[in-house]
Amino acid sequence: MIRNQTKWIAAAIAMACALSARADEIVRIGHVAPLTGPIAHLGKDSENGARLAVEEINARGLIVAGEKVVLQLDPQDDAGDPRTATQVAQRLIDDKVVGVVGHLNSGTSIPASRIYKDAGIVQISQAATNPAYTQQGFNTTYRVVATDAQQGPALAAYAAKNMGIKTVAIVDDSTAYGQGLATEFEDAAKRLGLKVVSRDATNDKAIDFRAILTKIKGENPDAIMYGGMDATGGPLAKQARQLGLRAKILGGDGVCSTDLSKLAGAASDNVVCSEAGIALEKMPGGASFAKKYEARFHQPLQVYAPFSYDAVFIVVDAMKRAGSTSPAKILAAMPATDFHGVIGETSFTSQGDVKHGAISIFSYRGEKKILLDIVRM
Repeated sequence: MIRNQTKWIAAAIAMACALSARADEIVRIGHVAPLTGPIAHLGKDSENGARLAVEEINARGLIVAGEKVVLQLDPQDDAGDPRTATQVAQRLIDDKVVGVVGHLNSGTSIPASRIYKDAGIVQISQAATNPAYTQQGFNTTYRVVATDAQQGPALAAYAAKNMGIKTVAIVDDSTAYGQGLATEFEDAAKRLGLKVVSRDATNDKAIDFRAILTKIKGENPDAIMYGGMDATGGPLAKQARQLGLRAKILGGDGVCSTDLSKLAGAASDNVVCSEAGIALEKMPGGASFAKKYEARFHQPLQVYAPFSYDAVFIVVDAMKRAGSTSPAKILAAMPATDFHGVIGETSFTSQGDVKHGAISIFSYRGEKKILLDIVRM
């Protein structure tokens, strides 16, 4: 009798242990952005947003198909480099992530996307705006921001109609993002009747723009449109002022960060820039998110944290609707997404683009970022 009881107790303990192990299933979600290099502050901002989402979901408790699931963020650094991006993507596949939030740059998102496609893993970029990213025919590629095919024309239209710009010089940083945005802006500017006096290219590691700017000074344009990130756009704006250029500086979401005022100093007051999404202060959950973010990380958010935060929730929403943590089933649930989060309603086109896109236009006053306008797409 005692022997039977002992066997029963041992069996019960074994079953309890098995149930506990099953209840503590660890599900990894990848996040990729540059965490080293000149735009590491933007990458860390994005990672913080994803981390905050994972922490909140775990604190609330996540149940999928009746079983408890614990999320684990798998953060990776692609350094903004396309080759590194593909290596990182393979690392995440080897880590058996069920989805990826990333990459931040178009130039890294596009090459990495084939790795995820071949593995059948959903990829939601929090920031990649080059239209080509979702035009490859992959069923794995999604984004939670508008595209440069929307952002470039919106910025050009604002410059022409609200700023009275007639002539513009264009400079890009030779990346997929910078070139793509600059081209979309240039095409729209010409359609609007603006005169493009020149187009020049630099690179995303440049720090000295005086040669290009001296040439542009001789062309005397009303504005300089820069396709690139804040780490290079800030110094470009500062050097333009030092050289006495009268031109306004126009930029896209890569320029339009909180840190631009640190990088450009007083010259940030001469910048007008766009974000490929709704402004934080106009997001349905923007104010409360900003407070949570600052309380958790003890710094103001830059640009991308709300988008990476919602992207994590969108993966989890698909997981719950699928009733599975299987990557294939999560991917199959993605097209029916209709998620209401911090950035508003997110649903996707058949290509994986956001249906309810918006472009926000900003300036800087007293080195503080100020919302000027929102263009609904």
